[in-house]
Amino acid sequence: MSPVAVLIGPPGAGKSTVGQLLAERLGVPFTDSDTIVETQQGRAISDIFLSDGEAAFRVMEREAVAGALAEHDGVLALGGGAPMTEGVRADLDGHPVVFLAVGLAAGVRRVGLSTARPLLAGVNPRATFSALLQERLPVYRAVARHEIATDDLEPEAVADAVLAALSPEADRAGR
Repeated sequence: MSPVAVLIGPPGAGKSTVGQLLAERLGVPFTDSDTIVETQQGRAISDIFLSDGEAAFRVMEREAVAGALAEHDGVLALGGGAPMTEGVRADLDGHPVVFLAVGLAAGVRRVGLSTARPLLAGVNPRATFSALLQERLPVYRAVARHEIATDDLEPEAVADAVLAALSPEADRAGR
């Protein structure tokens, strides 16, 4: 078993929204790594960050991703920071990974500046989001087979673009 699509990208890219649409269209289940961790731990990601720290969360996340890659046969969305873990990057090799790209303005608009997202909390969420994009962009591009720019698209159009990118013809053409 293996996911039919693995969606990666920063907060606000639409991984969960698009992932659910994609799963509906394909008639497969949807899950995301954050939900898996929250279910396994019985608490919210923000609580895990607060009480255990980011390093402990990343270990939990790596285990959740490895399990989902081995057992989930639908659409899988990863938390924005998951590909930053070397083990997750290795685990993603050979899977149909799609990077949902979002720019600074659209990303900030989508997640809002007063957010419960642990890595965006702080004095200047816009600057934090910008730094996060700069750090993660090369990693996202390195592990993804396909990149979809989402800034000016509605979720339905992003799902269409993902389906087109995952088609056998697109893979043969090297897109």
